[in-house]
Amino acid sequence: MKKHYLLKVFEPTSVAVIGASDRESSVGGQLLRNIREGGFAGDIYAVNPKRTTVQGLKSHASLSAIDRPVDLAVIAIPAKNIPEVMRQCGNLGVGGAIVLSAGFAEVGKAGTDLQSEIVDIARTHNIALVGPNCLGIVRPRVGLNATFAKSPARPGHVALVAQSGAFCTALLDWADTKGFGFSAVASLGATADVGFGEVLDYLAVDPETRSILLYVEGVTNARSFMSGLRAAARLKPVIVVKSGRSDSGTRAAVSHTGALAGADRVFDAALRRAGAVRVISVSELFAAAQLLASGARVAGPRLAILTNGGGPGVMAADRAADLDVPLAELSVATVEQLGKVLPAHWSHSDPVDILGDADPERYRAATKIVLADSSVDGLLVLLTPQGMTDPTGCADAVIDASRESTKPVLACWMGAGLVNEGRQKFSEADIPQFRAPEAGVEAFGYLACYRRNQTALLQAPGPMSRHKAPDVEGARLIIEHALGERRQTLSSAEAKAVLHAFQIPTSPSINVASAAEALVAAEGVGLPIAMKINSPDITHKSDVGGVRLNIREPRSVRTAFREMMDSVRAQRPDARIDGVTIEPMVDRPNAREIMIGIATDPIFGPVISFGAGGTAVEIFADSNVALPPLNEYLSRELIKGTRTARFLKHFRNLPEADEEKLIDVMQRVSEIACELREVQELDINPLLVDEDGVIAVDARIVVAASVASTAHYGHMAIHPYPAELVTRWQLSDGNDVVIRPIRPEDATMEQAFVQSLSAESKYFRFMQNLDKLTPEMLARFTQIDYDREMALVGVLEDGSSGAQMIGVARYVSNPDRHSCEFGLTVGDEYQRQGIGRELMRRLMAVGRDRGIDVMEGEVLAKNGKMLTLCERLGFRVARDPDDPDLVQVRRHL
Repeated sequence: MKKHYLLKVFEPTSVAVIGASDRESSVGGQLLRNIREGGFAGDIYAVNPKRTTVQGLKSHASLSAIDRPVDLAVIAIPAKNIPEVMRQCGNLGVGGAIVLSAGFAEVGKAGTDLQSEIVDIARTHNIALVGPNCLGIVRPRVGLNATFAKSPARPGHVALVAQSGAFCTALLDWADTKGFGFSAVASLGATADVGFGEVLDYLAVDPETRSILLYVEGVTNARSFMSGLRAAARLKPVIVVKSGRSDSGTRAAVSHTGALAGADRVFDAALRRAGAVRVISVSELFAAAQLLASGARVAGPRLAILTNGGGPGVMAADRAADLDVPLAELSVATVEQLGKVLPAHWSHSDPVDILGDADPERYRAATKIVLADSSVDGLLVLLTPQGMTDPTGCADAVIDASRESTKPVLACWMGAGLVNEGRQKFSEADIPQFRAPEAGVEAFGYLACYRRNQTALLQAPGPMSRHKAPDVEGARLIIEHALGERRQTLSSAEAKAVLHAFQIPTSPSINVASAAEALVAAEGVGLPIAMKINSPDITHKSDVGGVRLNIREPRSVRTAFREMMDSVRAQRPDARIDGVTIEPMVDRPNAREIMIGIATDPIFGPVISFGAGGTAVEIFADSNVALPPLNEYLSRELIKGTRTARFLKHFRNLPEADEEKLIDVMQRVSEIACELREVQELDINPLLVDEDGVIAVDARIVVAASVASTAHYGHMAIHPYPAELVTRWQLSDGNDVVIRPIRPEDATMEQAFVQSLSAESKYFRFMQNLDKLTPEMLARFTQIDYDREMALVGVLEDGSSGAQMIGVARYVSNPDRHSCEFGLTVGDEYQRQGIGRELMRRLMAVGRDRGIDVMEGEVLAKNGKMLTLCERLGFRVARDPDDPDLVQVRRHL
C-alpha cells in the first residue's frame, strides 16, 4: 500500500508558517518558535508580507513566493484571509494544512459558509485539512511541534487526539511535569475535514503508537468515526473521554465545536461495538492508557481481592459493585487450601482477608492459591502497613507468586513512607500499583471492559438473521402507502403488519370507525377484547383514556367506543382520530412486559433499545441500547445490561421465560433497522414474554422519507456483513468453491493460507518472506471495515480436511473514496485454475457497485503471472518511474 495520506501532516519534510511573527505573545510567534526549538530537521519557511525576516528566518510575502516544495502549511491568520491561502496551497501541491485560526462554524452561519469554502478547496486539491480552530499537531519523534502550546511534548508511545486545544495544553503541561511522553498529539478542533476517523486510521498502523487517548466533544461523521475507531482498536487499546454527558455539557460542546453530540448512552454503545474503553476523568484516562499499554489482559470479569485489612477490602468490594465488576466465587478446593495456610478466623470468602498480622509468606501462599482458582480472572492485592507488617517483603512475595500465573495482578500498598519501597518493587516488576483500593478496582474494570468490548468488536453480523427471510418489500409498500398519504405514524394495524412481515408474532388488530363496526370486529376476534384509540397524534394512549381492557360483554363494546371517543376528544381536541383498534385480550398470566424499540440518533443513526415495558417504562428507566446489526451474542449482551434480565429467569411462581424467542425478536428488529431506513421510531410495548414464547401486543412506528444516504445501509454507523455477496463457483477440476467476504473468525484459516504459500508467492504479495502473519497483520486482514474495504476469499469446503482458503482478493478505498488499491494472492496449488481471475472479477464488480471509479495497485516487475492477469482484466500496465522493480497497474471500473 502507498504511504498514508496524513504522513505529510505528521511527518513533513518542510513546513511553512503563514502568519509567522516576532511577537512573543502572538499565536504565529509561539508557533514558529515551537517548530524551530522542537528540533525539526526539515525546511522551515516563514510567511509574513509585512516583514523581511521573522525570528532570524527569511520572510516570504506569500506562500506562492516560496520556490521550494512545501509538505505542510500551518496557518495562523484571520479567518477571512484563509481561503486565498488554501488556494495557494492547492496550486503549490501542499500535502497538508493545519488551520489554527478560529472564526468558523462556531460563530454562526457566516463562519459555517467560510468553513465549507476552505474544506471544498482542500478536497478539490487533495489537501489534508486539520482544524480549523485547533491547537495543532505534535510529532516528537521528528521534532515537529506545530502548535502554539508553551509546554513541550516528550517522545513516548501514547497518542493523544482531541478536539479541544485547551484540553491538549493542560495535558501537555501535566505530562511535561510527570515525564510522560507521547508518540503524537493531534488537536483537531472543528474536524471540518480530517476527523477522528482519519487520524485513528493513521495511528492504527503507526509503529510508534502503542495506545491512543481520545477527547471527544462531538462527532460529525459517524461512519468515518466508527471506521477509524474500530480499525485502531483492533490493533491497540483506545481510551476515550467524552464531554457533554449532561444536557448543559452537551450544549457547551455544540457551541464549542459546532458538532452535534448525540445521546450519551448511544455514544457508549458505539464505543462498545468499536472495542474501545470509556473513562470519565483525566486521571482515569492516563491510568487506563498505561495499564492497557502494559499488555495486561483478562480472560473474564471476575475479580478476587486479597487484603490484610477488612476495611480496605470492603471499600474495594463496594467499588466493584458500583462498576458491575463481579467478585469471584472461590471454589471449595480453594477455600480448603487457604484454610490450611491462613489463621482459622480468615474471611472464608472474597474479599480474602488474611488478617493484620500477615507476613510475606502468608501473602505468597494466599496469592498463589487464589490465582490458581479457575473462577478467578484477576487479583487485586491490598496492604495496610500495620505494626507487624513488612510492606517490602510482602511486595516481594506477591511478585514472586504472580510469576507463576498469566492472570493480571494489581497491587495497592496504602500509605506513604512505609510502603514506598514496596511500590517501587511493583513498578520494577511491571505490576500496576495504586494508592487507593477503588483505583485498583477501576483499573481491573478497564481490563474487563476492554475484553468485553473487544469481543463485541469481533462480531460481524449480517443485516439478516439466519431465520426465515422477511417480506421486506411488503413492509416497504405499507410504509410507502403511509408516506404517500403524508402520514408519519402508522396505524396500529399497519405497524403490526410490518412486524408480521418480519416474522414477529403479533396479536391481530382491526381498525374500526363506528360503534357498530367495533361490535362486529369484537365478535370476529372473540371476546374479551381490548379497545385502543387510533390516532397518529397520540403516542401514549392510556394518558388520555384511550385504552380499555377486558371488555367481555357485546353491549359493553358499543358503550366503551362512545365513552372513549368522547374522553379522547375532550382531552385532545387537536388530535386526528381515526376510530379505534379492536384486539383480542391476550391471556398470558406468566408473561413479563418487555419494550423493544428503534430510535434514530442524529449522529449514529438507528439504535436498538431493550428494557422493561408497560405503561411505567419511563419511571422504571431500565433499558439498554446497542447499534445494529445484532447477532445472538450482541442481543444477549444487550439483555444482560438491564435489570430486566434477572426478571426473565425463574422467579417465585414464574417459570423462566423463553429467552431464545426473545432474542429472535431482537434480531428481527435489527433487520428492520437495517432494511427499512424509513423507520425513524419503533416501539413494541408491551412485548409479552413467557415460557411459551413471545407476542407483540402493541406497536408504534414513525416513518419519514429517507434523505440520509442513497447507499444501501448508508444510514447505519456500522456496515453489516455483506451476506448478499456469498456465492459458489467451481474450479476447472470440478471442486466447488465458496466465494464470500472475509470474517473475523477466518483468522486461523488466513494464517494457514499464508504459511502454505511458497517463498516466491510470499515475496510477490508482501515483498518479504514471512513465516507467518503477525497478530497485527492478522487482525488487519480479517477484521475489515465492509464500508471502505472488501476482501473476498475463495474457500474450498473439503469434507475430509475442513474448510481451506485458496485465494484472497481485497481492496482498500483511498481517502477520496473514488479510488482504491487492490491486492491478490492465490495458493500455489490452485494457480492457473481461474480462481484469481474470478476473485478479481467479483472484487471489481463490488467496487463499481460501491462507487469506486479507479482500481490501482503495485506489482513486482518479476511477477509475470500477475501482470498477465492484470492485462487480461483490462488494467493499464506501466513501469513505476521512481522504482524500476515495480509496475503500476490501473483500471477504470
